[in-house]
Amino acid sequence: MTDFFNHLIQEFQFPLKNPVLIFSLVLFIILLSPILLKKLNIPGIIGLIISGIIIGPQGLNMLAKNSAVDLFSTIGLLYIMFIAGLELDLNEFKVNRNKSLVFGLFTFILPLSIGFPACYYFLGYNFNASFLTASMFATHTLIAYPIVSKLGISKNQAVAITVGGTILTDTAVLIILAVIMGNNKGNLTMDFWIRLVVSLVIFAAIMFLIIPRIAKWFFSNLESEKHSLYIFVLSVVFFAAFLAQAAGVEAIIGAFVAGLALNKLIPHSSALMNRIEFIGNSLFIPFFLISVGMLVDIKILLKGPGALIVAATLTVVALFGKWVAALFTQLIFRYSKSQRQLIFGLSSSHAAATLAIILVGFNAGIIDENILNGTIILILITCIVASFATEKAGKKIILESTDEIYDTQKIPELNNEHILLPVEDIKDVEKLLELSVLLKSKKSANPISILSIVTNNSEAEKNILKARNKLEEFINQGAATETPINLITTIDHNIASGISRVSREIMADIIIMPWPQRADFFEKMIGEKLDTVLSNTDKTTFICTLEKPLVLNKKVVVVIPPMGEREQGFEQWLSKMAALAQELSIPVQAHCNQRTRQAIEKISKLSKFSAAINTINFDDWEDFVILAKHVHDDDLFVLASARKGSVSYMNMLDALPAKLDKYFSHNSKIIIYPRQSDVDYIDDSYDDISTEPLTRGLEAAQKIGKGIVNIFKKEKNK
Repeated sequence: MTDFFNHLIQEFQFPLKNPVLIFSLVLFIILLSPILLKKLNIPGIIGLIISGIIIGPQGLNMLAKNSAVDLFSTIGLLYIMFIAGLELDLNEFKVNRNKSLVFGLFTFILPLSIGFPACYYFLGYNFNASFLTASMFATHTLIAYPIVSKLGISKNQAVAITVGGTILTDTAVLIILAVIMGNNKGNLTMDFWIRLVVSLVIFAAIMFLIIPRIAKWFFSNLESEKHSLYIFVLSVVFFAAFLAQAAGVEAIIGAFVAGLALNKLIPHSSALMNRIEFIGNSLFIPFFLISVGMLVDIKILLKGPGALIVAATLTVVALFGKWVAALFTQLIFRYSKSQRQLIFGLSSSHAAATLAIILVGFNAGIIDENILNGTIILILITCIVASFATEKAGKKIILESTDEIYDTQKIPELNNEHILLPVEDIKDVEKLLELSVLLKSKKSANPISILSIVTNNSEAEKNILKARNKLEEFINQGAATETPINLITTIDHNIASGISRVSREIMADIIIMPWPQRADFFEKMIGEKLDTVLSNTDKTTFICTLEKPLVLNKKVVVVIPPMGEREQGFEQWLSKMAALAQELSIPVQAHCNQRTRQAIEKISKLSKFSAAINTINFDDWEDFVILAKHVHDDDLFVLASARKGSVSYMNMLDALPAKLDKYFSHNSKIIIYPRQSDVDYIDDSYDDISTEPLTRGLEAAQKIGKGIVNIFKKEKNK
């Protein structure tokens, strides 16, 4: 027993050495510190950094910096930069790339211009030390980005230009670091510059030309292997980080570039994106924040006024430089005060590149211990300030955007949106459910309802159980994207009437159906299912066939008939196509007449679509096939059709689905029937009339028809 207690005491001696116990301690900190500090209105990020101070070598010494901690810390840092690149709205970034460039210049030049005189004249350091320290002020790490992501404002323009500016300024600073180190060693020759430029060009070529092609092959051939896709993504991130180091810049640049390279292949609402964010935010990123706290040594403040002066000067200059850069950006682009505060919050925290620069400079003897210790204090204070500023600004922006939506009523109410997904073939469900998740409004609390209809016969009850068991697996697919799934199995005399009835019962807004198979003779006699659904519902209906994964499409080609903008559901389906294009980071190309083009431009401006929508004049509906020259195999083709009797209906629209099958057979296709307001439903007063004799007659006729067909087949075979 004594040996047991001695062993137990030895296991708990600080610093902890047992890897299982160390990992357990870190997990408890990740779990409890945000919960405890939330009651004090302190961001969880700060709780993790403070926890790192307490358990670190300069605190209780419960945990020492070792290879395991360094590994997890590095993974967390790369994860932050990777997610930032992955969540960057490329359409918004392209539109605002000049703004990102301007902000990048401000947040690089202004802190550098303020910091160099402060270090050279006020603190009295030499040129190399002053310039290296001043360049540290120009960097920033997106420590507060998880706050923005959690609040759901990562698509805001202020966030887009800040993230874009981050990669510009950090790349410039890290190149400056390489130059200063070369200058310190006397190696700043032409060979140095040639080697640096060539290695960066090779790195960019690999990441933007080779990696996306390999990724597309993986996503096409391993679409069902969800775990393999995640492992592939992680492999790309760390390989990119290694390539960046080999090219002469920091690994964080490689992780960010990996996010950009895979951006279009991982929609923000996809299951893969959810797994990436879940694992990163649950484990790796908190580990990094704890490791940042472990670097802080509060005791250096007691070493005399010199350390305090250096720490205070570095912190004030760092925060002031970033605030001035945010102010200039606000004034030039006329942003709101909340957006200025958000830019300042995101760009004011120093950690990753700052540590890289200062540690390299300290190890090379360029800077002294006072700057090193002062930088550690700077990291702590700027992370705290950035977290508070970002959270406060983010909440203000949410309130402002909410007021704008409800006051101006520019955007349709989406809080109660309900999507119905009727299925016959289980093979259709997975792809259509993925499309439904991308189209579904994030504001709606309603689930996506998957409907299976069983024919009313003696086997109906058994068939309902079979159908429900087959659909159960898709609840997990929805859970992977945090989308609730509602399974509905019902009995009806035919599928079309069941879809019409259930769509009204659950008050569905959108019906998403698979592409209809070629109708047989009996279906043509009584009316095809699709025609019956369209004539008995007023819902916006999407008819879809997805030939390839959605992420492999390069643009959305939409064809709209004349007067299409006058349909009641026009704005609804247009916003859905814009949302889909935004998720896939691809543009929309609309072919329509002049009036429709004006309506699209007006709605895009009012609704502030992030996706780029380009309009092309098209009036030649007699020669519809001419559109083939504008459509490639990797385009998603969308036809905005119309129900009979609606304002934009034309007789030729009835023949277009067959033409789509013939001339656009390799494309994923969607036919949209916009919402209508006046539909004549069957009078409810006839509900009490029994349809059993008619049903039996139809069943008998169907059996006779099948028998006749079999007779002709046998004769043909003979």
